[in-house]
Amino acid sequence: MHERKIIIKFKEKLKLNTRTAPYYFLLPIIAVFCVFMIYPIISSFILSFQEFKYGVYKFVGLKNYFIMFEDPVFKAAMLNTTTYLVIQVPIMVILALILANLLNQSYVKYKDFFRISIFMPAITALVAYSLVFKLLFHTDYGLINYLLKLIGLNDIDWLNGPVSSKAAIIIAMTWRWTGYNMVIMIAGLQNIPNELYEASAIDGANGFQRLFKITVPLMKPIILFCTITSTIGTLQLFDESYILTGGGPDNATITVAHYLYNTGFRYLNFGYAAAISYVLVLIIAILSALQFKLIRGDS
Repeated sequence: MHERKIIIKFKEKLKLNTRTAPYYFLLPIIAVFCVFMIYPIISSFILSFQEFKYGVYKFVGLKNYFIMFEDPVFKAAMLNTTTYLVIQVPIMVILALILANLLNQSYVKYKDFFRISIFMPAITALVAYSLVFKLLFHTDYGLINYLLKLIGLNDIDWLNGPVSSKAAIIIAMTWRWTGYNMVIMIAGLQNIPNELYEASAIDGANGFQRLFKITVPLMKPIILFCTITSTIGTLQLFDESYILTGGGPDNATITVAHYLYNTGFRYLNFGYAAAISYVLVLIIAILSALQFKLIRGDS
């Protein structure tokens, strides 16, 4: 009898009520999040203040961060990443907006086919698409140079020239991510009431006026979202640099993420690699905050 009372009391303690039940269900997810997200973040932050030598970690303070100011490869990686960001992101966002606006028109036939075709590169495996572009841009038997010859132009050593290799990466990135941004913008365009366009047409507004007076202002939040996600993705650019050009020639295409990988996994300088990663996170946070502020200021 006494044992039965103990069991009943134990069951009552374990009994979930409506107030605490959600937290019990969230506990496994929170535990996994802490183990695989929070702990690595804290651990890597501590690691950024350490130096790994002869199998021993030694605290070196801000040394890893100061090294970046004197590191020529890091400077080259920052310059290359900034170049991709400044050139590729605006081109891609503008192209995505134009395609979205075009494929949102009622008079365009086979819209679904074109939307799927343009979006397909976004769901293609990164390594597979990089290898395809490596073949396309091959100097001797690449399709791009073959087409250039057909129209009477000279071959371009796409993947071995300091400027042409950057252009190849920008073209590859634009091909891959324009469709992704286009689909998001189409969703935004479909939320704009048709009455606005009909009223503007009655007032005599042409296509360009409707685009810049109605579409673009109402699409600002979507354009901001696409710009921020594209900025973050470009700052984390790795696959194209690693597979297409290997960061060459002479670090002409190496990115911050690529250099971070080399530092950590090729040269085993984990402390310096961790410091680079936190500088990259800081840059992403600052640029994202500035973009939000600019849009809010315009509003």
